[in-house]
Amino acid sequence: MISLTRSGDRTIEEKEALLGYALIAPALLLIAAVILYPVLYNVYLSFTVVPLRPDEAPQWIGLEHYYSLFGSSAFWSALRTTIVFTFFSTTLATLGGLGTALLFNRSFRGRRYIRGMVLLPYVAPLISVAFVWRFMLDPLYGIVPFLGSDVLGLYAGEIDILSNGGTAIWAVILIDAWRYFPFAFLMLIARVQAIPGDMYEAAKIDGASKFAQFKDITLTELKYILATVFLLRWIWNFNKFADIWLLTRRVETLPIYAYQVAFANYQHGQAAAISMVLFLALIVFVLGYVAWALDW
Repeated sequence: MISLTRSGDRTIEEKEALLGYALIAPALLLIAAVILYPVLYNVYLSFTVVPLRPDEAPQWIGLEHYYSLFGSSAFWSALRTTIVFTFFSTTLATLGGLGTALLFNRSFRGRRYIRGMVLLPYVAPLISVAFVWRFMLDPLYGIVPFLGSDVLGLYAGEIDILSNGGTAIWAVILIDAWRYFPFAFLMLIARVQAIPGDMYEAAKIDGASKFAQFKDITLTELKYILATVFLLRWIWNFNKFADIWLLTRRVETLPIYAYQVAFANYQHGQAAAISMVLFLALIVFVLGYVAWALDW
C-alpha cells in the first residue's frame, strides 16, 4: 500500500513538472527567437562578408574582420571614447543621485514638490531633451554660450560646443549625467531613509565627525546599492547610441562606429565583429566588477 502511494506521488510530481515545463515553454521559445537567435546569427556574420544582395549567401572569411578591426586606429579611438564617456557619465550620474538622495533625506518646505521636479529629466522624452539641449548650446542664439561668453567671460568668441571635438564629449557626458541621475536617486533614496537614526546618534555620542558618519555609516549601508546602480548605468551607457547620436556627430563611441560601418559603409560583417567585441568587453567588465564588488 505504501509503495503504491509513493508511486502515485511520483506520478503526480512528474505531471506537475511536465506542466511547469509546458507553461514556461512559450516564454523560452520567445526568448530564443528574439534574443538567442539574433546573437548567434551576429556571431556567424562576424566571420563572413555579407553581400548587399539578399539572394546571395555570406562568404566565410574567418577572423579577418577581427584582425583588421584590432589594427584600425578608428576602432581604438572609438573604444577610448566609449570608455571615457561611460566612466565619467556613470560616475557623475551616480554621485549626483547620491547627493540628491542625501539632500532629500532632510526635512524642508516643499520637499515633495521638488522631488517630483527632480524626476523630470528622467521621464521627459529623449527626442525633446536632445533638441532642447541643442537649442540651448547653439553658438548663435543658445543661452549657454551667451552666459559663458558674454556674461561670465569664460571664453571669447562663438564656440559651437556640440560641433567641436574637444568640447562635444564633455557636453554629452554632462547632459547624460543630468538626464539619468534621477535613476540613481530613485534607487538610493529609499535605502537612505531606511538607515536607522540610532546609528548616527551613537556615532555623535562617540564623537564621530560628519565625514566619519558619512564614510562609516552612510556609505557602508549604501555600498551594495551604489555598486548595483553603477553597474546598471555602466552597461546602459557602454551601449548607448540614441542620446549621443541626437546631440552631436562629433562623439564616436563603439555603438555609433558600428552603426556607421554597417549602414554608411555597408560592411555588415565588420559591424557584426564590432558588436561582438562590444559584447565581450562588456561581459569581461561585468564579471570583473561583480567579483570586485563581492569582496568590497
